[in-house]
Amino acid sequence: MNKTNPGVALVTGASTGIGHATAKTLQNAGFRVFGTSRRAVAQRTDGVTMLTCDVTDDRSVAKLVYDVLAEAGRIDLLVNNAGVGLIGGAEESSTVQAQALFDVNVFGVLRVTNAVLPAMRRQGKGRIVNLSSVLGLIPAPYSALYASTKHAIEGYSESLDHELRPFGIRVVLVEPAYTRTSFEENLARPDNLLDVYDAARAGMDVIMRKAIETGDAPEVVAETVLKAATAPVPRGRYAAGKMARQVSLLRRFVPASAFDKSLRKQNGLPA
Repeated sequence: MNKTNPGVALVTGASTGIGHATAKTLQNAGFRVFGTSRRAVAQRTDGVTMLTCDVTDDRSVAKLVYDVLAEAGRIDLLVNNAGVGLIGGAEESSTVQAQALFDVNVFGVLRVTNAVLPAMRRQGKGRIVNLSSVLGLIPAPYSALYASTKHAIEGYSESLDHELRPFGIRVVLVEPAYTRTSFEENLARPDNLLDVYDAARAGMDVIMRKAIETGDAPEVVAETVLKAATAPVPRGRYAAGKMARQVSLLRRFVPASAFDKSLRKQNGLPA
C-alpha cells in the first residue's frame, strides 16, 4: 500500500451523516471503500460499495468481514462509526435499554474489530479509527448513558492500541463535537419517562438542536478521519473541528471547579 493506493477501508454506519461523508472522503483519497448500513440501501454512485450489517449480530459481522475479504483480499483500515444516541435522565432508562445502547456503541465496535483483526495481523499492518465524541471526555447531563459508551470506547481504544502495536496495527480516536447530521432525529427516548425530568429534558432538546444547526459539517469530521487513518505515526486522539479542539483544551487545562461551572451554564443548569 502507498499514497496512490492506500488500501481497502471498511466504514460502519456509512449510509448517512459522518459515515457517509467519511466513506466518500476515503474513496476520493484513493481507498477502495466498503460501507455498511443496518438495512439494505441503494448502491452509491461514488465508488463506495455498500453492504448490509447489523453490528449487534455476531453472524452478520462475520459475514460482512468474510465478504469484504473475499472480494478485496485485505482490510487496511477499519472505521467504527455505527452508533445510536439517547437523551434523557439517566434513571429514566431501564437496564434493558442501557444494555441495548451499549450493544451498538461499545460491543458493536468490539465485534467488528475482533472480526477484522486476524486479517490485519496476517498482513502485518492495519489502522483502526474509532469514532468517539467530546462526550467521551466530559460530563454530559441528560446524556449520561450515551456519554458512558463514549468513555468506554476511549479506554478500550487507548488500551487496545498498546496491545496491537507489535503487529503493526494502530488504534486511534476521532472526537467530534456537534455535527450537522440527522443525529438528533434518530435519538432514542427513555423507556421510563419521569415527570420530574420533563422540563430539563425539553431544555436539553432545544440546546442540542441549536448546537447541531450551527455545528460542523460531516465533511470536517471525515477529513479528520482521513488524517487519523493516513498519518505515518498517528496520535492517540484527534479532535474534529474547532469546538471539539476547544473542549479538549479546556478539559485538560481549566481547573475542575471552573469547568464544572461553565458546563452547567452552557447546559442551562442552575448553579
